[in-house]
Amino acid sequence: MDEIKDFISQISFFEGLQVEEIEEIASIARKKSFLRGETLFLQGDDGSGFFIVVTGRVKIYKESLEGKEAIIHICGPMDQFGQVAVYAGRTFPASAQAIADSTLLFFPRSEFRDLIRRKPDLALSMLSSLSIRIRQVTSQLESLALKEVPGRLAAYLIYLQEQQGEEKAVLLKISRGELASLLGSTPETLSRIMARLEEEGFIRVEKRTIAIQDPDALEQLASRGRM
Repeated sequence: MDEIKDFISQISFFEGLQVEEIEEIASIARKKSFLRGETLFLQGDDGSGFFIVVTGRVKIYKESLEGKEAIIHICGPMDQFGQVAVYAGRTFPASAQAIADSTLLFFPRSEFRDLIRRKPDLALSMLSSLSIRIRQVTSQLESLALKEVPGRLAAYLIYLQEQQGEEKAVLLKISRGELASLLGSTPETLSRIMARLEEEGFIRVEKRTIAIQDPDALEQLASRGRM
């Protein structure tokens, strides 16, 4: 219980709450573990609550009738997903799968909604979190619609720089196939583009580490959207 309280208190989602409120939230949290490749829920399943990642990584994705997968987001530690289920009380709009052995906190919808009724500040925190997520999705959709794959890759590498607090190199924590899906491409096309960016001095690829050789050129490519 103390471990869960300590973790919850570090999440911006619950920033500013009193100790007693953190304890109430921790009391309804359920710790769940998933193996790599295990499905958390499928699109259309009952939105029974939301999750926060403690360790590991989870992909949020949609699948076409032909079985083609499009990754919407990759969630890492302290990321939340499934919050729409709490507000709308409907089915999950996408699917979720662990892409690494993962530990998560699950917050049941009914119990969390009871908390929100008693603690309205929680609703404001959730709305703030959702607005950030909406901006991320909007940016992703804009990138997919207006940029070619090299521009999308450049924008994603810059995003990783900001997320990881690194200037000279970033670590890819997902597979090439998952990255290709996230960028709306194919692994083959992505590999060709990464090779080209490496040849032209934008980046240097060493397994899952990508060194940023020319940050200004990468910024321009991300802004322009094409080579």
